[in-house]
Amino acid sequence: MELVDSHCHFDVDEFDADREAALHRARERGVVAQVLPAVIHDTWPKLRAVCQRFEDLHATYGLHPVFLAEHRPEHLEALAHWLDREPAVAVGECGLDFFVPGLDHDTQVRYFTEQLRLARQRDLPVIVHARRAVDQVIKYIRRFEGVRGVVHSFAGSEQQAHRLLDLGFLISLGGPLTYQRARRLHRVVKAIPLTGLMLETDAPDQPGCRHRGERNEPAYLPEVLETVARLRGEEPAHIAAVTTANARRLFGLAA
Repeated sequence: MELVDSHCHFDVDEFDADREAALHRARERGVVAQVLPAVIHDTWPKLRAVCQRFEDLHATYGLHPVFLAEHRPEHLEALAHWLDREPAVAVGECGLDFFVPGLDHDTQVRYFTEQLRLARQRDLPVIVHARRAVDQVIKYIRRFEGVRGVVHSFAGSEQQAHRLLDLGFLISLGGPLTYQRARRLHRVVKAIPLTGLMLETDAPDQPGCRHRGERNEPAYLPEVLETVARLRGEEPAHIAAVTTANARRLFGLAA
């Protein structure tokens, strides 16, 4: 089985000491590609260097809403120029976060909508963070007809998931799905068509139930696959084939 980790921060400092070993572990577990979203302007060069070093890592560039204090208006212009020069499979990670206190809503919306605009202009998918903000994210996506992408680490309802699928977006799920208490996510993964789903780890964050309190890593992606297969009553090989095809299609990854 071949798997794509559709959202992994494999460029961050937590992997500096053992990045090659962690990548080898992931490959041994069938993870043939990883999509690495940037979160702030200053990390773009390191992310680029990590992806240039390993052919199965794929860069995306954006400005994450949680790091609003790090962003400057000129970073949006820098992002446009960066996307013109550097290979990227998506724009992001961007979006809205109405959970973390102190993040100005209007400023978040400005950065998010400008990145939606950039994604549509360059015909790239967008990777969206939506925490306590799925309805608002849907509202702004609707304003950019033709934009496509994924809401990662989806935590919304079945109805919200179907609304995103109707807009041409996918949802991706990771470690939180593996917890017994995640009943709403369990209902979502059973209710949506498999063609609307991708798998992720969000490593080094959001470890699954077998790794609570540990650093998450891409090698744990098969545990998400196993959970999806169990919930849907389908073979893991089928889940792997469809979700991997979804990721390759969205991000333009070679088979």
